[in-house]
Amino acid sequence: MSRLMDRRQRRSRRRVRGVLIGAASLVVVALLVGGALVVTGVLHPAGGVLAAPTALPAPSFTAAPSSSPAPTQPPVASATVSPAPSPSASPEPAAPPAPPAFDRSANSVDDPLSPWVVVNKLRPIQDGADYGPPDLVDLPGDIPNPNGYQLRADAASALVDMFHAAAGEAGIQLVAQSGYRSYSVQVRAYDYYVNSLGVEGADLTSARPGFSEHQTGMAMDILDTVSGCSTDGRCFANTPAYTWLQQNAHRFGYVLRYPDGGTPVTGYEFEPWHWRWVGVPLATELHTTGIPTLEEYFGLPAAPGYAG
Repeated sequence: MSRLMDRRQRRSRRRVRGVLIGAASLVVVALLVGGALVVTGVLHPAGGVLAAPTALPAPSFTAAPSSSPAPTQPPVASATVSPAPSPSASPEPAAPPAPPAFDRSANSVDDPLSPWVVVNKLRPIQDGADYGPPDLVDLPGDIPNPNGYQLRADAASALVDMFHAAAGEAGIQLVAQSGYRSYSVQVRAYDYYVNSLGVEGADLTSARPGFSEHQTGMAMDILDTVSGCSTDGRCFANTPAYTWLQQNAHRFGYVLRYPDGGTPVTGYEFEPWHWRWVGVPLATELHTTGIPTLEEYFGLPAAPGYAG
């Protein structure tokens, strides 16, 4: 009897356990289903069932009308092709301004102290019998000067530079043959030529006292050491030394005072040895313009002979 009761109790317990297990399974299933419904939006978490979602309208790509007008785009400028300019002649470049005119009044042509003084047969040295330059100097020892002649300081300095240039540039040794002569020395020189050539011949070769450029201290008779020429005739005109002087003496302020063919103007025969210092500006001007004599450059009367 007791065994029968035990078996019934065991069966009863097994049924209860089965019911409990089944109930637990149902609870688990219910929880799973409810979570899914919440996720999909069918079941509200508070317990209410939501209405089925309605489909959203498909987006439209047609621009909705706007209350303000759309901004107006600026017109696009079209490229305009300009016609190519026709070729024209290039303008001529402007000519450089002319250099200022040489001032011919910068120095006196009358004052014997002026480097531009013009002395000829119509223009004697002022107070010639008593005149002597105040600044005579000896030439340095390296300048051949066989008779020991002097020059005014500026003329002497330029002469030394010219002699050095001739030696350095062309291998020519120039000689200072005759420079400053006082009035009394010119008296003796002129008398010598008068005795040799007569007055007319002397006047073509030597100046009368008081009319000589040598008395200014700015004239030098120049020869060389190799030609053997003297201060007579045309010999020196055919030497390299004379050619060099023609081309370069102006650089040092010297000009040929009695050029070939100038006798009707200067009153003297061609003297290729007689060079006069006038300063670099005027010497360069005469060289550049090609005007051969001081008389012609300054517009002075020709002096072919003495006034009386």
